[in-house]
Amino acid sequence: MKRVGAFLWKTLLVILLVVASAVVGWAFQSRTMLPLEAWHTIELDGEFTAADANDTFPDYLAREDSLFREVKERIDSRVESTDVTLFSRYRAGGAQDPEAQQTDWNRSFELVPEQIRGGVLLLHGLTDSPYSLRRIGELFKARGFYVLGLRLPGHGTTPGALSRVRWTDWVAASHVGARHVRERIGASLPFFMAGYSNGGGLSVKYALDAVSGTNLPLPDSLVLFSPEIGIAQAAAISNIGRVLTRMPYFAQFRWLSIEPEYDPYKYNSFPKNAADQAWNVTKAVQNGLTEARAGGRMARFPRVLTFLSWTDSTVDTSATIQHLFDQLENPRSELVIFDVNRFDAFAGFMPSTVDKPLEQLEASTDLNYRLTVISNVAPNSRSVAAHSRAAHTSKTESTPLNLEWPQYVYSLSHVAIPFAPDDPIYGDGRVPSDTYRGLRLGALEPRGETSVLTVSLSQAMRLRHNPFFAYEEERIRALIDESLTDRVP
Repeated sequence: MKRVGAFLWKTLLVILLVVASAVVGWAFQSRTMLPLEAWHTIELDGEFTAADANDTFPDYLAREDSLFREVKERIDSRVESTDVTLFSRYRAGGAQDPEAQQTDWNRSFELVPEQIRGGVLLLHGLTDSPYSLRRIGELFKARGFYVLGLRLPGHGTTPGALSRVRWTDWVAASHVGARHVRERIGASLPFFMAGYSNGGGLSVKYALDAVSGTNLPLPDSLVLFSPEIGIAQAAAISNIGRVLTRMPYFAQFRWLSIEPEYDPYKYNSFPKNAADQAWNVTKAVQNGLTEARAGGRMARFPRVLTFLSWTDSTVDTSATIQHLFDQLENPRSELVIFDVNRFDAFAGFMPSTVDKPLEQLEASTDLNYRLTVISNVAPNSRSVAAHSRAAHTSKTESTPLNLEWPQYVYSLSHVAIPFAPDDPIYGDGRVPSDTYRGLRLGALEPRGETSVLTVSLSQAMRLRHNPFFAYEEERIRALIDESLTDRVP
C-alpha cells in the first residue's frame, strides 16, 4: 500500500509539473501578441453590477451616460490621429468612431411605435453591442412593439471592461430591462425576449428565473439567434494561470486574443475572463433546464423560436438541441437550422461529420418541437427550400424559397445569423448607405500574402451577414402576429 501511495503521489506531482510548465509556456507565448493599449488596460468606473440590481432603467441609463463620458475623456482623448489609428474606433471623429455616426448603437436604445401593441427586450452577444439586434428591433417596432435594446455590462465601451465583468452582472441587467419593458407596456400586452449568442443564453436563463416562482414578468415567447447554450469545454479552464497576470510582464496573458479595434460596434480583442463568464452562463442555463424539467416547470416555459447555423465555431449547436429543445414541452416551439451549402462544387471539401448528426436529427419522429432545415433543393442548385416537420410527426413538408446561396459561400456562421445582406456595416456592400460612413466590414474580401495584415485573416473571411435573413423576418412577423391574435378577447 505504501508503494502504491508513493506511486500515486509521484504521478500527481508529475501531472502538476506538466500542467504548470504548459501554463508558463502559454504565458510566455502570450507576449508575442500585439501590445496592450489604453482600451485594454484602463479600468472604467461606474459600470452596472449585480449589486445594483434594484436600479430602475432610468438609473441604468444614468450610469451608462457617465460611463461613456469616461470613455471619451480617458480613452478617446489619448488616441492621436495617425495612419496607424486611421480605422481605430477610439480615434475621435474618425471613420470608425461610433459617436461620429448618426446614432451610437453601443448604447441602450428604445424604439417606440405610435400605438404600443406589445414589448420586446433585446439582449446582444458577447463582445457585441445593441447594434447587433437593431434590425430585429426595427421589425418589432413596425409591428407595434415597444423595443428596448439593452447594452449589457462590459460592452460598448472598451474590451478591457470584459476582463472584470461577471456573468451575474448580465443576469441582473436583464432583470432590470425586462421589468422596464413590462412596466412600459402594461400587464396585458404580449412580452417577448430576443437574444443573440450570449444574449440568447441569458434570455433562457431569464425565462428559467421567471418560471421559478420569482416576481419577474414571464415572456410569452423567446426568439433566439445562435444561442449560447453550450460552448467548448476549454472555456472552463481559460482563466487557468490567472495568478501570473498579476505580474506586469505577463499582462497579455489575460487575453485569448489582442486585435486592432476597428469595428465600431464589436470588440475584436477577447479577454480570458469573458470566456470564463460565458462558460458560467451555459452551466447555469443547462443546470436550470434540468432542474425545471425535474420540477415540472417546463410546462410554463415560453414558446421558443430559434435560428442557428449547423456549422458554428463559437457555440455548440448540439447543446441547443439536447439541453434546450429536448427539454421543451410547447409543441409550437421551433428550431430553424441553416444547413451548409450542399452545392456539388463544395461537396468534396465537406467532411462527413457535418452530415451524419443532422441526418439523424431529421430522421427523428418523436421531437417535441417543430424542426425546419433550410437546405439546397438539389445538389446541382444553389436555390434553397425550407424542409419542415411538426412536433411528433414523421411527415416533412418542403417549401421552395425565393432565395439562394451566394456564389462561393459554403456555410453560414455564428456571427451572420441576425444580420441582413443590406446591413450598412456587416452586409454584402451592394446597397449604399446614407446612415454609415465607415468601413463596410461585411464586404471586405482581402487577398494577398499571408502574415502581412495585422488583423486575423480568418476573422476577415468569416461571413458577417445572413443571405436568408428575409426568411427569418417572415417567420418572426408571423410569430408576432400570432401572439397578437392570441391576445384578442
